[in-house]
Amino acid sequence: MLFFLSSLSTPSLISLSKNLSLGTLTSLVPRPHSHLLSIMAINLNSHVFAGNPIRSRTPKPTDPLSPNSALQTLKTQLLGNTHESSSPNFKVLPFRKGRPLAGSTGDSVPNWHLGWLSLGDCNIFLENSEVRLSEKSMVYLGSKSEDDIVYWAIDVSDANNLVTELGSRQFCFVELRTLMVATDWANAIAMGELAVAGHARALLEWHNISRFCGHCGEKTVPMEAGRRKQCSNAACKKRIYPRVDPVVIMLVIDRENDRALLSKQSRFVPRMWSCLAGFIEPGESLEEAVRRETWEETGIEVGEVVYHSSQPWPVGPNSMPCQLMIGFFAYAKSLEINVDKEELEDAQWHSKEDVRKALTFAEYKKAQTTAATKVDQMCKGVEKGQNISTDFNVESGELAPMFVPGPFAIAHHLISSWVYQGEVNGVEAQPKQPSGSLSNL
Repeated sequence: MLFFLSSLSTPSLISLSKNLSLGTLTSLVPRPHSHLLSIMAINLNSHVFAGNPIRSRTPKPTDPLSPNSALQTLKTQLLGNTHESSSPNFKVLPFRKGRPLAGSTGDSVPNWHLGWLSLGDCNIFLENSEVRLSEKSMVYLGSKSEDDIVYWAIDVSDANNLVTELGSRQFCFVELRTLMVATDWANAIAMGELAVAGHARALLEWHNISRFCGHCGEKTVPMEAGRRKQCSNAACKKRIYPRVDPVVIMLVIDRENDRALLSKQSRFVPRMWSCLAGFIEPGESLEEAVRRETWEETGIEVGEVVYHSSQPWPVGPNSMPCQLMIGFFAYAKSLEINVDKEELEDAQWHSKEDVRKALTFAEYKKAQTTAATKVDQMCKGVEKGQNISTDFNVESGELAPMFVPGPFAIAHHLISSWVYQGEVNGVEAQPKQPSGSLSNL
């Protein structure tokens, strides 16, 4: 759940900050009685895509909501072609080319919800599209014991007629990145649905790229309701589990001059700057990865590395569907930049005041509203050809000189927590020495 701190009083902010425990994340407090109140200063109990409400615990094997028990019930219902209400109830979330099914709430303020289908409806829709529903095509997502419901996901990319049929119910398949921006960050239910969609997309994409055994080359088959796969070769039977690709993302800080190192890539929208990031190599610690990536991309030598927080990131490329962004503050030991042009378009030191202005200028709430309206129009079949990124940084008709990723990205919170560290009631405290360091080398 996210909190829009600009709407809270100072006592409320102080009380809230005492209850937060997300790494070393600092409360983000805008200065009262100034233009900085327009900043979408947001604090987190969990990052976007974290806090999945149906993954809180793993049921015991004998529990009817457990993966294997639910799978047996699913087989019985599919073989008997019975889809009436039973215990447990099943809900199915279809995906098409990595896009989850979503619907519009139809409220005066546009918002979205996941397009859960009953098992019977899903089967009818697929039969009309000449695709057969089977237990091998479905992936177990989790359960809610309080509702006696088991949740599944299915990839329906081959069902060509499904889009038209679901459109009659004002459902459509929407890019997860669009839903990410469209989500009301203060709405715990919406944040939970986004986390479920992220988990489901990662699992389905993993199934798509692990169709063959990497040991012997034979086909793999889903096991344990799709939570793992196994080689079909009787002589091999290698077990294959989803793997997470860890990515370090770091805000490199020049303590002496109160600056941060931000970079841009050619794929970024114009004027956007963000943190450095990179994959961890085999046999490498997190701290070593932070130092190596910073050196390779910018020529900056890093000393102390301080953990901030982590975020699941299922909206990366399909070849790497299960990423975990691990955020750090990294303190520079050298200042001369030497950009690797094969990795980055540019990298520059930015003063705290310049970054503060970028956060002030960006209208993230406007971007959220724009994206939610776009989803609403798509579900009603009236999609507009609008680039929602253009609304990220427009205020009073002017363009900001620079902006940073929105509150759905861990980069935003690394940057904003550095900018507002130690500020209460518009008075800037002396910078604190970082605590909780993983390494003080």
